[in-house]
Amino acid sequence: MKKLFLISCALLSSLLSVAQKEADPVVMTVANEPITRSEFEYNFNKNNTEDVVDKKTVREYADLYAIYKMKVRAALDAKMDTISSFQKEFRHYRDMQIRPLLVPEVVIEQQCQDYYNGMLEMLGGKDLIRPAHILVMVSQKASPQEQEAKRQLADSIYNAIVQGEDFERLALEKSDDTQSAREGGALPWIGPGNTLQEFEDVAYSLQVGEMSKPFLSPVGYHIIKMLDRKQLESFDTLHPQIHRFMEQRGVHERLASNALDSISKKYAGKYTTEQILDIETERLCNENQELKYLVKEYHDGLLLYELCSTQIWEPAKTDTLGLEKYFKTNKKQYQWDTPHFSGMMFYCKNQEDVKTVKKLLSKEKDDSKWISLVREHYNKDSVMVRMDKRLFVKGTNNNVDALVFKVKNTEIKAIDGYPYVGFVGKILKKGPAKWTDVGAKVIQDYQKHRENEYVEKLRKQYPVVINEEALSTVNKH
Repeated sequence: MKKLFLISCALLSSLLSVAQKEADPVVMTVANEPITRSEFEYNFNKNNTEDVVDKKTVREYADLYAIYKMKVRAALDAKMDTISSFQKEFRHYRDMQIRPLLVPEVVIEQQCQDYYNGMLEMLGGKDLIRPAHILVMVSQKASPQEQEAKRQLADSIYNAIVQGEDFERLALEKSDDTQSAREGGALPWIGPGNTLQEFEDVAYSLQVGEMSKPFLSPVGYHIIKMLDRKQLESFDTLHPQIHRFMEQRGVHERLASNALDSISKKYAGKYTTEQILDIETERLCNENQELKYLVKEYHDGLLLYELCSTQIWEPAKTDTLGLEKYFKTNKKQYQWDTPHFSGMMFYCKNQEDVKTVKKLLSKEKDDSKWISLVREHYNKDSVMVRMDKRLFVKGTNNNVDALVFKVKNTEIKAIDGYPYVGFVGKILKKGPAKWTDVGAKVIQDYQKHRENEYVEKLRKQYPVVINEEALSTVNKH
C-alpha cells in the first residue's frame, strides 16, 4: 500500500511538471539557458507594438531576441554584472520599482483618505470658491493722503466696472497683483484659511457673478468678483489627484523607508539595506511575473549596453586604421550626386587677414590642424577670425555657393563684426576623398560591421536552439 502511494505521488509530481511546461513552454534555449514563452511574449509585445516603424513577425523577432540573449550571456561570462557602476545603476532602477511595493496598498489608501478628511475638516461645511480680484496696493508706510488717493483709485475702478467696463481688462491694466492680473484677476480655488481673513470674509459673502465694493485689507484695496463656488468633490473623484500629490510630496517614499526599517528590524540587523532589497526583489518577482520580467529587462539591457560599449562601439570609434580600411573597401556607398566642399569658411575683422589666413592654412595639408593654427596665430588674445570647418553641400550655404561654387546672383552673408570672408579647402564632385569627410556615417557603419562580426563569433560560442512548435503558439494560447 505504501509503495503504491509513493508511485502515485511520483506520477502526480510528473504530471504537474508536464502541465507546468505545457502552460509555459520553452520557445528557445541560448547557451543552454531556457527562454520561456511568457518571457519571450513580454519582450515581443512590449518592443513590437503597432506604432513601431519596423514591425517584426514572431519568427523575425525570435532571431533578434536570440542575438540579444547571446550578448547578455557574453556580458555575464565577462562578469560585467560585478562592475560597481553597473550595480549602482541597476540598483537605482531596481529600487525605484521595488521600494513603493514594500508599502501595502491599504496604507497608501489610508494616507489619501486622511488627506481628504483633512480637506473636509478645513472647509467646515463651506464651499470651495474661485474669486477674481483687482488689487490696489497700499504700502504699510503710506501717509493718510497716499491712502486716500489709493481709495479713490479703487473707487474709480469699481465705478468704471459698474458703468460697463470689462472687469478682466481692468484687472490686466490696473491690478497690482500682476500674477492674477494676467488671468483677468482670476485666482485658484481656495477654501477657509487659505488667504487674508478680510478677503475671505468678503469673498464668502458673494454669490457667483456678484462683485464686492472696494474694501481694505493689510495689503491694500480689493474688488472681488465671484467666478464660481462648489462643494468639495467626492473622495473617489479626487483620488487620482490626491495620489499624485502625495507622491510628489514624497509621502510614498517616506512610507517606503518606514516599511524598509520595519523589515530590517525583523531580520534583527543580519542584513544590509541592499541585501534586504535583494531579498524583497526576489520575493516580489516570484509573486508578479510582469515585475519579474521588467526588472530582468532592465538588468539585461544595462549589461547589453556595457558589452556593446566596451567590446564594439568604443573600440570601433577609435580604430582609425580599421575605419580607413573599411572606408576604402566600401567607398562606392559614400558617393554622391551633388558636389560637396570639404574645407573651412573663415570670417575676419581685418581685410588683410583673409589672404594671410588662406596662405597659412594652404601650407598645412592636415586639415585637422587648421583650427588650432588659427587660434595660435590670430585668436590668442582676442577673436580676430571666426571659423566654420565642415563638409558643405552645394546649395546649402550662401557663402560656399558664392565663393567656392561660383553660383551667380548669390549674396555673401558676413558675420556681424567680421565683414571679410575667405575659404580654404577643395571641391569633391563624386564622393569623399577620405573617411573623415563623412566620419560620423563611416563610424556608424563600421560599428555595425564590427557588431556583425562579433555576433558571428558569439554564434560559434553559444548554441541557439529554437522550438518552432512552441514559438508558433506565441500570443495564440
